Amino acid sequence: MTKLKSNSKPLIWLMGLLLAGFVAGCGGDGGGGTQTGTASVSVTDAPACGFNEVNVTVTKVRVHQSDHASENAAGWTDITLTPPRKINLLELNDPTQPNFALDRLGETPLAAGHYTQLRLVLDRNTGPSLANSVFLENTTTEIALDTPSAVHSGIKLIHQFNVDSGQRVDLLLDFDACKSIVKTGNGRYKLQPVIQVIPFALNGIRGFVDKNSFANQSLVGKHVVASAQFSGEVIRAAVVNTATGEFFLAHLDPAKDYDVVITADDHATAVIAAVPVDPAPTITTISTSVVPFTLPSSTSQSIAGMVTLDPADDGGTVIVAAKQSLSGGPTVTVKSAVATVFDAALPIGDYGYNLTLSTGAPALAAYGPLPITPTDAAQSGVAQIYTVQGSAQVVTTTSTTGYATQTPLPSAKDITIVANQTQDFTLSSP
Repeated sequence: MTKLKSNSKPLIWLMGLLLAGFVAGCGGDGGGGTQTGTASVSVTDAPACGFNEVNVTVTKVRVHQSDHASENAAGWTDITLTPPRKINLLELNDPTQPNFALDRLGETPLAAGHYTQLRLVLDRNTGPSLANSVFLENTTTEIALDTPSAVHSGIKLIHQFNVDSGQRVDLLLDFDACKSIVKTGNGRYKLQPVIQVIPFALNGIRGFVDKNSFANQSLVGKHVVASAQFSGEVIRAAVVNTATGEFFLAHLDPAKDYDVVITADDHATAVIAAVPVDPAPTITTISTSVVPFTLPSSTSQSIAGMVTLDPADDGGTVIVAAKQSLSGGPTVTVKSAVATVFDAALPIGDYGYNLTLSTGAPALAAYGPLPITPTDAAQSGVAQIYTVQGSAQVVTTTSTTGYATQTPLPSAKDITIVANQTQDFTLSSP
């Protein structure tokens, strides 16, 4: 493993969509004065699906000691951006860039104590200039991003942390643009924010993909994405730098080992299993620019279907993932997408999805001394076999409803068989 100081190389993290560094300070009341620390906020994003730009305009970040405090309650501390800042989240999903893929929003003093609520406040779309918008991939037309009223009063993030007197605490908010945008049946796009608080300390997994394994020795337009996964779920994702082939998966829990999954259009998947991660500032290197990972070319097959929510609701975020179980290796997510709400002519609660997947055999290697060389020698029986799994949630101002029971049950299928290229299913809440 290679040790790397956090200020010695541009790094961050992810397909997708992301928000950022929260630093809190402290206060102590006593006798004649108040000590304070500092709270600073930055923004970051994971890879997003099918967009050239995903723009949000931030007006402020709010902090409170009570997770039940309303927007008008006393006791809020605000970081206010003057003027509000319009941020293209997709400029923040490559950790190899000089800015570490972080956009610092500001800072404020905080009194010592226990804090349980953060809110991110976005501006409204008013007038000819759009505060929140998207540009579809390979287009130059700006499209308004519909935002629910809740984002203007503040996207509520519950996270507990302590501020000690004279100290600084860094928290990172990760805004997943891919999972946060839903296309409706009438062609509009709406924002349903998916944001999580992740460790700010800079550790993670670093590697390189060989540009020479792609046509014209170019990664441009191939949507090359690396992800760190645990038990088949994507924990971090990052685009691969198209100029250098480098990727970095940052801010990982050192208590876990991760499966690194590398995918690209028209190429087979590569998996490096059980990669260990140490606490910051240690970076685990799994390949180098001298001996990068090679992704063999592959044919592809699209699969599609309809997802029905029970109880029915058109306000949900529905995620559909294609998973592959490797021979002698882990089960991993190869690709996922946000399903599209069908139009009002169809029953409420129906969503559509489409995934394009490699039919080539994936390549697998266990973590070990460099060079690590994934091979497809034992994976011929896995080629083109995928299990489609869905999940959904509907978030309102008062509740969150999860949909996790899938009918029929997910099962592994050969996607080159015509009958398996359409897979419909129902998701039910408990």
